Amino acid sequence: MFDSKEYPKSLSEDLFETWLEAGRESKMSYEYMLVVWDDLEADYHPEYVEDRSQIAKYPLWGEAGGHSSIIAVYDLFSEARIYIAN
Repeated sequence: MFDSKEYPKSLSEDLFETWLEAGRESKMSYEYMLVVWDDLEADYHPEYVEDRSQIAKYPLWGEAGGHSSIIAVYDLFSEARIYIAN
């Protein structure tokens, strides 16, 4: 995943699937998984949120801001990618 020049590096499909499963199996009622790039770690990590309003707390990839930013957002149950406007 994310195998293009517009992303910092690729992401393993197996790791992505593991993250989706972990979010679905959580005791918290998460609805969305954010794939977040961390500049300090130079790697991706998942963040889980309960509703769309919580997504706005994170800067989008390409925006100025902190050391981490959202690369993509997925619905945990349909696995559909969610479009987030800048």
